[in-house]
Amino acid sequence: MPVRGFLVLEDGTVYSGEAFGYPGRSHGEVVFNTSMTGYQEILTDPSYCGQIVALTYPLIGNYGINDEDLESDGPRVAGFVVHEACPRPSNWRSTGSLDHYLRENRIPALQGVDTRALTRHLRRRGTMRGILATGEVDLEEIKALAATRPALSGAKLVPAVTNAEPYTVEGGPRRVVLYNFGVKENIIRWLRREGCTVTVMPARSTAAAILALNPEGVVVSNGPGDPKDVPYGVATVRELLGRVPLMGICLGHQLLALALGGDTYKLPFGHRGGNHPVKDLSTGRVYITSQNHGYAVRADSLPAGAVVSHINLNDGTVEGLRHRELPVFSVQYHPESSPGPTDSEYLFHEFIRLVDEHRGQ
Repeated sequence: MPVRGFLVLEDGTVYSGEAFGYPGRSHGEVVFNTSMTGYQEILTDPSYCGQIVALTYPLIGNYGINDEDLESDGPRVAGFVVHEACPRPSNWRSTGSLDHYLRENRIPALQGVDTRALTRHLRRRGTMRGILATGEVDLEEIKALAATRPALSGAKLVPAVTNAEPYTVEGGPRRVVLYNFGVKENIIRWLRREGCTVTVMPARSTAAAILALNPEGVVVSNGPGDPKDVPYGVATVRELLGRVPLMGICLGHQLLALALGGDTYKLPFGHRGGNHPVKDLSTGRVYITSQNHGYAVRADSLPAGAVVSHINLNDGTVEGLRHRELPVFSVQYHPESSPGPTDSEYLFHEFIRLVDEHRGQ
């Protein structure tokens, strides 16, 4: 017999469906993603830590789960909501079903939900806290709990997804530090592909500890939550400015903006999906990008020397910045994609160009 489940938002809205994955209850910030494929990468993206993710594409799980498309060592989402979960996947790489993977990793999930109606609600009302509960539940109790759950805090989320100790991944002659706030594995894969040996440093690392490694470049990674909740990261990035080439990605972009003296703010419902158009203001070229963020940089807060390099064509928000004098640039979106389009892979080449220009200086 199918087991009922419910997604209850903090405003009291209830979405019912059929439970799958791990039976139980979870809470988190409810967000939506518009990608048509790449659910395994989404599930394992550390930036989703503490979030209940709803996918708008109606059929999820068709190609199962494999051992290659992981962005971390396991799922990071708090819960998962789809319209229909495929029970019998078909793909030559598949090692199991979506249901089995979620059950094995203790992630509660819900299917049979009108995820597009849920998405429209979140677009109108903004991102909300919510509770996903399966089995016999007291809805009035769940509604009361959903309205009082604490908001996401980067102070708690980042420690859950960074590494405890530094480690090095061999790749080539260039020495690069990955300053880790919840990195996706494909960023490391790309750096290795570009001839970099990558040392992954924990989020609490000091600038002195990073510079002691004599890096030729530093990449400030993606990660979950509000950038203002990790002031130690801002302080470290500020000390690195002008001393080594820097590239920021997603949360790393926001930390870089704060380190330069800019400001950030929370978006009403964020950007999450693989089809966001971004314009490069220097060339006029438009790229289709993969995005996953709930915060953005205020364009008018950036100090002299820092310039907006890219904008989102949907809402005009800042998608990239550069510095006129320092070897520094960042983007709000994900050039490594995974999942999503590969239009912006050239940004890794730009970072390597910066590294090579400053080698030995």
